[in-house]
Amino acid sequence: MSDVERVLLRDQALVRLREAIVSGELPPGGVVKDAELAGRLGLSVAPVRTALARLADEGLVESKPQSHTRVTAVVPSVVHDAAVVVRAMHELAVTTAVPLVADEDLTAMRDANARFAAAVAAGDVDTALTCDDELHDVLVDRAGNGAVRATVDRFTPLVRRLERLRFGAAHGADSVDLHDRLITACASRDVEAAVATTTAIWTALLSELTEENP
Repeated sequence: MSDVERVLLRDQALVRLREAIVSGELPPGGVVKDAELAGRLGLSVAPVRTALARLADEGLVESKPQSHTRVTAVVPSVVHDAAVVVRAMHELAVTTAVPLVADEDLTAMRDANARFAAAVAAGDVDTALTCDDELHDVLVDRAGNGAVRATVDRFTPLVRRLERLRFGAAHGADSVDLHDRLITACASRDVEAAVATTTAIWTALLSELTEENP
């Protein structure tokens, strides 16, 4: 049972540190210290070190031996590469998921988009991005492809960091409409339309995120 507990603590540290980086609580360029983070999280140093190693693999932190660990800068070219991969994974997930979509999936997507729209109207960027992830995750989960899920989880945080900096009301309003189109296509079991809409969502995001330096 102790082994399971260590795994859970490692995963807990990973999720919380990733969220802090994406939200900007741990800002780009900021030095992070495992002992200090462990104290803030109420954990021992070991799971925090393991989480930081994973975040380094994900490109969210960088470490120099005998020196420091630092949150990576937000680099548009890196975000572009990550977004292209995430778009492809969502297109694949939609292709698999749409024929399998259940009524509860459509309900969950509609609810997520309603909350997304409300967050956009309120200027609540963090909630908007969370709801956006929840909507698309319905289809990723329904697809049931572990490799797709792992890849989405691996690269989406890189995209969200820059998206959070650039998120605007116009982008959010357009996304609400595109989400509605995606939900309609899913409800009709129209795979081609669902994939095309997914491509449109991510292509628009790519254009917005990489058109200029942050």
